[in-house]
Amino acid sequence: MSTVTTTTSVPTPSVGTGHTRVEGRDKVTGAARYAAEVPFAGLAHGWLVLSTIARGRIRALDTEPVLAMPGVLAVLDHRNAPHLNTDYAGLLGKPDPTCAVFQHDRVPHFGWPVALVVAETPEQAREAAEALVVHYEEEPHDVELTSDHPDCRPLDGHMPAVTEKGDLEARLASSAFVVDVEYSTPEEHHNPMEPHAATARWDDGRLEVTDSNQGVTWVAGELQNLFSLDPASVRVRSEHVGGGFGSKGVRAHQVAAVMAATMLQRPVRVALTRRQMFTLTGHRSPTIQRVRLGADADGRLRALEHRSVSRTSTFHDFVEPSAGAARVMYDADAHHTANNVVPLDVPTPTWMRAPGEAPGSFALEAAFDELAEKCGIDPIELRLRNEPEAGPVSGLPFVGRNVAACFREGARRFGWADRDSRPGVRREGRWLLGTGTAAASFPAGSAPSTATATAHPDGTFTIRISAADIGTGARTALALIAADALQVSPERIRVRIGDSDFGPAMIAGGSMGTRSWSWAVKEAAGELRERLALGADLPAQGLTVRSDTTEAVGALGPAERHSYGAQFAEVAVDVTTGEVRVRRMLGIFAAGRIVNPLTARNQLLGGMVWGISMALHEEAARDRASGGVVGADLAGYHVATHADVPRIEADWIEDTDPDDPVGIKGIGEIGTVGAAAAVANAVWHATGVRHRSLPIRPDRVLTATAGAPDA
Repeated sequence: MSTVTTTTSVPTPSVGTGHTRVEGRDKVTGAARYAAEVPFAGLAHGWLVLSTIARGRIRALDTEPVLAMPGVLAVLDHRNAPHLNTDYAGLLGKPDPTCAVFQHDRVPHFGWPVALVVAETPEQAREAAEALVVHYEEEPHDVELTSDHPDCRPLDGHMPAVTEKGDLEARLASSAFVVDVEYSTPEEHHNPMEPHAATARWDDGRLEVTDSNQGVTWVAGELQNLFSLDPASVRVRSEHVGGGFGSKGVRAHQVAAVMAATMLQRPVRVALTRRQMFTLTGHRSPTIQRVRLGADADGRLRALEHRSVSRTSTFHDFVEPSAGAARVMYDADAHHTANNVVPLDVPTPTWMRAPGEAPGSFALEAAFDELAEKCGIDPIELRLRNEPEAGPVSGLPFVGRNVAACFREGARRFGWADRDSRPGVRREGRWLLGTGTAAASFPAGSAPSTATATAHPDGTFTIRISAADIGTGARTALALIAADALQVSPERIRVRIGDSDFGPAMIAGGSMGTRSWSWAVKEAAGELRERLALGADLPAQGLTVRSDTTEAVGALGPAERHSYGAQFAEVAVDVTTGEVRVRRMLGIFAAGRIVNPLTARNQLLGGMVWGISMALHEEAARDRASGGVVGADLAGYHVATHADVPRIEADWIEDTDPDDPVGIKGIGEIGTVGAAAAVANAVWHATGVRHRSLPIRPDRVLTATAGAPDA
């Protein structure tokens, strides 16, 4: 036995100072292995076969010729696959039936998994999968979203589908200024740099899955339920993840890998191609949004209505809650919002960075810009006049609502006071110049998590938590938090994450990951330091303390907790070619205590780049005839690249959440919210023409500036 002290003198606090990523060297040298790179002895490879029709049933599969091909080990389909349990409620509700592969002969959308071919090499598996002939009975399908679709209906998600307060029509009728407009956003896709991949194997009666996901305990729990396994018999590891953005949850490839590994009793890896990701890993639904605003002569809202229609699949409900943005941003005497869905023959949409808030803020903040024009009031001043004192729908108190401070600081740094409010008056050669702004908000929630902190005889410490670092720098942030709690330097901290054996923890999603994990890490490290300070004996294997924040998180009182921001953009528009160039952007955010300025700024800038991409580039076109995405690759699906990204600056004001032990909120998604609206509002200011459908393509600019109605 021995004793160890945490430190002889209190070091400078690590939280709030810039630190390079603790795993950075491993990533740039290739030492960090991603899911498809981890070696296994006897590894076999599976390749998914996807349907080529959008609706119908499988009549037959010609598997015999495929089984005779070189290296082919098996073909799984609905005739020989094991039965799965789908009658359960998981972490996020009922599982998407796409995960329950090969359970029936129905095909509900183009790209539905119909078989898995397993072979000795990925090349053999792919060749055999492409040779498999599948016979279908095709049925008529519908993939077109319309606001007046006969099957349109309200759908509750993580919030009520409909909220109503006051007499909307009466307030609109008595308003001095009214805006009644419709906006639309297209289908969008995540496309993280690392494609999805999973390897399943059985080891002494225990299922082990090496995966790329946003929550190992989430995936482990779903696999336990689907395969009716004891919780202790499933382990999921996901040490390094090359991006997720909401797409890396429980998907068909993981389940198929487990099925094949069970059948063959050897490790099986299933990795998705970029094209397969366009149908198997979810997407952001297109939206059609109607916003009605009524204001008095001073620009104060009397009526606010925000109705959104998105699509879901015919077999699993998912709502893009775009109208939710209006429920926290602005108050009115009459306040109505609704989220509706239309079930269509498409893959189930899913969470995509800032779900609801990203498309919802485009419509709401663009409508506010239109109202400002009608009222003759500066867009920032109009927003400040309509700052609510409490949640417009909930009535709950706000915790640290600093929207006004973000706008004031942003306006000062952007030079907003020098702006000529008249549209279409600034010109630089062939370019028309304009500036725009928009507000941003995203929830700051917490979820129960567990963590352990271990002190070692050599004076180092190990933190273990089932967190996921999907590129956000979570490992580094947790190391800094643990270092401060233990009052040691970060170099003495080792953080291990991405292993379901470490116990339950929040997923990396909803900008809640680091906030939730930090709470658990701070508790475990703090208690460990107290024990060491009291002279606790330190055995050779170290001293470990475990924390569980379930009770503490549950004790939080109800309140409106959010991160906020103010987005600013300047654009140049060439009306002869329709080209739109973003020249500069500034985002000022109130996102709680900033743990690591280096990675925080990286996240905020990345979110703002998403906004540029959303405003000007991203649009997945779905072929009505086949039901599939046209150009389902990164050549056909356009995103902002280096040449499209201008001088962007992201910064923050002092902000905190007094109810959070670390004071942090969340930054993963707030940078995206409002960014597209700021760009769209700037395009109006440059040209005098409103674009209410994203993206603002050159052809739309040309049509609009040629004298057509608002785009």
